[in-house]
Amino acid sequence: MENFLLQATLYLTAMVVAVPLATRLGLGSVLGYLLAGIIIGPIFGFVADEAHDLQHFAEFGVVMMLFLIGLEMNPRALWSMRDKLIGLGGLQLLITIAAVAAVALAVGQPPRAAIALGGILALSSTAIVMQTLNEKRLMQTAGGRSGFAVLLMQDIAVIPMLALLPLLALPGARELARGDMAGHSFAAQWLDALPAWGMTLITFGAVGLIVMAGHFLIQPLFRFVQASRLPEVHTAVALMIVVGIASLMNLVGLSPALGTFLAGLVLADSEFKHELEANVEPFKGLLMGLFFIAVGAGIDLKVFFAGPLKIIALVVALVALKSAILYVLGRLFGLRGSDRWLFAFGLAQAGEFSLVLVSFATAQRILPPAVAEKVLLVIALSMLISPVLFLLHERLSKRVDPGVGPDPDTVDEHHPIIIAGAGRFGQVVNRMVTMSGFATTVIDSDLPTVQRLRTFGFKAYYGDPTRPQLLAAAGLSKARVLVVALDDKKATTELVAYARSTRPDLHIITRARDRYHVYDLYAAGANDIVREMFDGSCRAGRYVLENVGLSAYEAHELERMFWKLDRSSVRDLAEVWQPGVPVERNRAYVDRLKELNAGFESQMTSHIAERRRGDGKASQDADVIEEG
Repeated sequence: MENFLLQATLYLTAMVVAVPLATRLGLGSVLGYLLAGIIIGPIFGFVADEAHDLQHFAEFGVVMMLFLIGLEMNPRALWSMRDKLIGLGGLQLLITIAAVAAVALAVGQPPRAAIALGGILALSSTAIVMQTLNEKRLMQTAGGRSGFAVLLMQDIAVIPMLALLPLLALPGARELARGDMAGHSFAAQWLDALPAWGMTLITFGAVGLIVMAGHFLIQPLFRFVQASRLPEVHTAVALMIVVGIASLMNLVGLSPALGTFLAGLVLADSEFKHELEANVEPFKGLLMGLFFIAVGAGIDLKVFFAGPLKIIALVVALVALKSAILYVLGRLFGLRGSDRWLFAFGLAQAGEFSLVLVSFATAQRILPPAVAEKVLLVIALSMLISPVLFLLHERLSKRVDPGVGPDPDTVDEHHPIIIAGAGRFGQVVNRMVTMSGFATTVIDSDLPTVQRLRTFGFKAYYGDPTRPQLLAAAGLSKARVLVVALDDKKATTELVAYARSTRPDLHIITRARDRYHVYDLYAAGANDIVREMFDGSCRAGRYVLENVGLSAYEAHELERMFWKLDRSSVRDLAEVWQPGVPVERNRAYVDRLKELNAGFESQMTSHIAERRRGDGKASQDADVIEEG
């Protein structure tokens, strides 16, 4: 017990220290976990054999991850993405598997191991790539969307890989993989006697059973438990579903991840989807962290130092091969310039599911332990250099000729209103203004968005609205109003500052991400600043007041009062706000905000009290008049 507590403290301490540090450095949480494992394992030797024992326990985090991925994969959403999923994602998998398998055969690996290595190394890291794309605001680019489609196809492909890998297993491998306890059960003995094709049939039979159970058993069970209204029971049911399906699959010698993924997919349209996600997510995050730490701790640096040049050459060869395949596919599917490089370098590493498949293939005796150790090291190192690949993409993007993409449109009309940005915010503004009889000049840098607006009869121009030349061509010198509706905070602030310096008399209306962005825009010279969520939140607050006893008029009055008070407070707080200093450390800001909030509460409660006293007195006067 004492040793267990010591090990738990060690792992959690490594997690708490290394992961936030890696995230701050832009390396991502997965790399933080791997580095933490490498530090406490191979480098300092705090853990040894315990890392392999913990990895078997932490692999349950992968099972939970697949369950959550299944919940997110709505079948209808998958069908709408079928072209990129099957076309781009399917080709990437098939070509990479074939290429890696061919290289493995050329260096002397047997066919079974070569095919398995092809499937293992064809995968990329969903956790690293998605996190980096979101952090760098690249998710909505053409390269980011294509990368997401390929990652989604890879995650789906893990399931048939887990189901079909037993076909490559050597005789007797399943018995060894199940261990002594499973090997003595009647079900395990019966399954072990089956040929490989029989094992595959059992796999697909279990799939059908889980699909039926998801439709006819799990949802009624949740409705029954819902009546208890006890959060801990809901959590217990969510864990019971995941653990129960994983145990059932393990009992018949199949992959637990396969069963939980299918269960999640079946429950994706359930009314309990979000509740299941909320209950399972904390356990998944912790166990996945332990899994990656265990992987890092289990890396044998002796293997690396026994042949460092060979390992480095393998990592470089893997990244180069995958990048070349992805680059060619990106070109075939119409990606241009920096988007093509983002697609090629972003997915060039191996992934977390590659680690899982290596463990599974080793247990099935498809990969020899010596080969598995080298492959694990290559996978981990390829993941560790992912930030370098994204930096390389940024460097190449700056050198790519902007003329590779479509040329900006020529603005052939000048109107008094310029709208920079045609996203959700800009589109609503444009519709309201044009339907009121005023002409606008709309500019956006996303070509599909511009084409979509044209389809619906709205005139828009393609180009970067932050470029001074394009703004001049759009008639900035004669415009009366500029609406800045860009998604990027920095670009919004820079555009407002440029427009104000060019046209001191121009009326600038801009969208702000949050209150602190308002302060930047106020300093940059914006006239009217609209916070993204503020107006909608005020309306929602009014609905709340209407449903807790206030009349519609009273709620509307309080909404209007709060709106005015909050907007006036922003200008007040802007005077004490310090750029670059967290607001919680700005004592003057905190004190002023508390003072203003207390004043708001006093004014609003006094207003409603006076309103009600006035209504009461009016009622009494009416009674006196009636009696008279």
